[in-house]
Amino acid sequence: MTSPALAHQTENGRMYSRSIDALPTVPSITTVIAQAPADLSGWAGHMAASSFARHPGLAEAAGNPAKLRSLAKEASDAAKLYRDAAAERGDRVHAYAEQVALRALGRPHRLGEAREELRSCGEEAFAARFDEWWQLYRVEPVVPEITVWNHEVGYAGTLDLVAKIGGRLCLIDFKTKGTDRNGQVKAMDDKVVMQLVAGMKAQESLLDAEAGTWEPWAYGTDPILLGVAIGETEVRPMQASPEVLRYHWYKFCALRRVWEAQLQAAEAGRALLPIGPPVARPAMQRA
Repeated sequence: MTSPALAHQTENGRMYSRSIDALPTVPSITTVIAQAPADLSGWAGHMAASSFARHPGLAEAAGNPAKLRSLAKEASDAAKLYRDAAAERGDRVHAYAEQVALRALGRPHRLGEAREELRSCGEEAFAARFDEWWQLYRVEPVVPEITVWNHEVGYAGTLDLVAKIGGRLCLIDFKTKGTDRNGQVKAMDDKVVMQLVAGMKAQESLLDAEAGTWEPWAYGTDPILLGVAIGETEVRPMQASPEVLRYHWYKFCALRRVWEAQLQAAEAGRALLPIGPPVARPAMQRA
């Protein structure tokens, strides 16, 4: 996950402020989307079991309960370690994509450093595939990493890229993905459509983070919404179907209300209070 200047990690998720010195007031687009339930217990269990089975110390630990417990504890963290490593890889690939856009715009960039960081991590294939896609689709960047705000619903976020492709304006979200057994980049989650439509529905975009200056959002009128999966073997762009956009927007707005309701419930205090047995009534005396 990239780190826009106005984004803050809080106990209520990632939130945005209006300027560098201001307090965060609205949730990020990704924080809102994260309110949708996702059962990853099966995947986490698979990761733990696979890590345990492949551990080089398993044979030595057999028959030793203490060592087996230690291996099991280590394996239980496999899903978190994998997720964290994937997030860091995604940050590096996103940074490279941003630098490619900055170079194309003739702005200061660190493209060489970004590519070297990928190479040092054994991830240069992501850069190579991205370069091929960029040239094949003749991407004309307009603005990379642009922070947007919606006052009416109450959220903010940062879009990876606004660009023109084939003469059409596109809002683009990059997703770094692994490769399946067939050598193809893995499919993106449909949640990317919510992310893109929330960006399209923005009302303002950031001009200067330190000054806290914003301008009306200029790129929300009928753009093509593209989720672009970047892998080591290929890059696969997918267009959000115009027919489904309104439903994903309704879902996003509903999740925004869920985020606020959960915040209000937490601020209201304890949900469950202890209660004692009823007080026994004194027996009535006979006349």
